[in-house]
Amino acid sequence: MLRNGRLTDMTASSVPDPVADIALSPTGSQVGAFFDLDGTLVAGFTPTAHARDRMRRRQASVGEVLGVLEATFRYKLGRMEFERLVVRAAGYLRGDSLAELEAVGERIFHQHNASMIYPQMCERVRAHQAQGHTVVLSSSALTIHAEPVARHLGINHVLCNHFDVDEHGLLTGDIRKPIVWGRNKAAAVRRFCESNAVDLPRSYFYADGEEDIDLMSLVGEPCPVNPRGRLAAMASEQGWPVLRLDDPRPRGMSRSLRRLAHLARR
Repeated sequence: MLRNGRLTDMTASSVPDPVADIALSPTGSQVGAFFDLDGTLVAGFTPTAHARDRMRRRQASVGEVLGVLEATFRYKLGRMEFERLVVRAAGYLRGDSLAELEAVGERIFHQHNASMIYPQMCERVRAHQAQGHTVVLSSSALTIHAEPVARHLGINHVLCNHFDVDEHGLLTGDIRKPIVWGRNKAAAVRRFCESNAVDLPRSYFYADGEEDIDLMSLVGEPCPVNPRGRLAAMASEQGWPVLRLDDPRPRGMSRSLRRLAHLARR
């Protein structure tokens, strides 16, 4: 992706072919294309649908749902203290079977989260795959939310957070350390590149939040997507091309949040 020292906003309508820049990039697996999940591949926050499903089935407490609401609002405001929140989420599921949760995650993806995927990002994933690039979903999400999206998009590599389980495959209430977030996420991508002969200075990274500035600064082709907070400011300062995408959902996030809040009050 060519840059000329000033910020460039790219929308689906601003250029005839929104993925033409990828078609002009070097081919081969040494070029990586790393995609964040929430706010990047999908509009919104994938755990919201899971919490809503648990409430409908009377599996979740009011405290759990309010915790997800808090995480969602913090995410929208760019103030999410992720490490604390993801550990708290795992605590709610202590004793559950990982295999059963994975099946639930797949069902919820097809029922709800598939409709949250940005069509333009699907095109970008396919364009990188056509170039033979090493495509990776690199997210701070948990496996039950990240892996169904990766399978749907044909992404073979996933770097994300994993539940800690006991010898029976039951959740202990904790997350495997180090938690994939911020600098730890950048470190995980570096390790992946070293193990898979991927050249970071020739690679792409798509993300929306300021927690990903460390990784965005490592790649040669940074691609902020609807950037928030300090990432938006840094994109302007550095002249990084910015992707502006419209929410693919008919009524956006607010409707889901209102429904979740209503369920929490019942």
